[in-house]
Amino acid sequence: MISMYKIKPKFQQLLRPLLDWLYKKGVTANQLTVAAIVLSFGLGVSLWFADDWNLGYIIVPTGLLLRMALNALDGMMARIHNMQSKLGEVLNEVGDIVSDMFIYIPLIAIPKVSPELVCLFVGFSIINEFTGVFGKVLGKERMYDGPMGKSDRAFVIGLGCLIYYFHPFSSEIINYALAICCLLMTISSFIRLKKALKNG
Repeated sequence: MISMYKIKPKFQQLLRPLLDWLYKKGVTANQLTVAAIVLSFGLGVSLWFADDWNLGYIIVPTGLLLRMALNALDGMMARIHNMQSKLGEVLNEVGDIVSDMFIYIPLIAIPKVSPELVCLFVGFSIINEFTGVFGKVLGKERMYDGPMGKSDRAFVIGLGCLIYYFHPFSSEIINYALAICCLLMTISSFIRLKKALKNG
């Protein structure tokens, strides 16, 4: 199934020099994970209380890109430099869900965007991440199957905000996009569950 996750190795390759520099500075994988959560919290709070949301259309894609980089770096750090731990695993999974909530819930502030669809989007994001974990719970591996996995959601929302900043379009399009994303996440969750049960 098509997913942005398939280009992750290329993205990680670009980050390798930064990873080596961070390792030399004594930065740990868990510190990178916590940094991603703190970044998401800061972005979410600033967007929620912003008087003018127009800047948010630039902040959201920039923040999502930084978060994706931190998420990639913490996994690389843990794997390459033998920093894998139970705590790190919990931080990574819970951190993804919490970060999604912090960044995506403020989308409610966009004029004429349906709060119900934003809440559904966040809810399906949480469900989608949980279904990805089921593979590991059943003794296999963590699943990232798309469509509309974590990286896909970040790409769609980030690109949408960026386009809206330079060429504002009807908020109805945003609502339709959120509805389609929810449908795709439902499909993705079923695929992950089916695969987990089959492999388990």
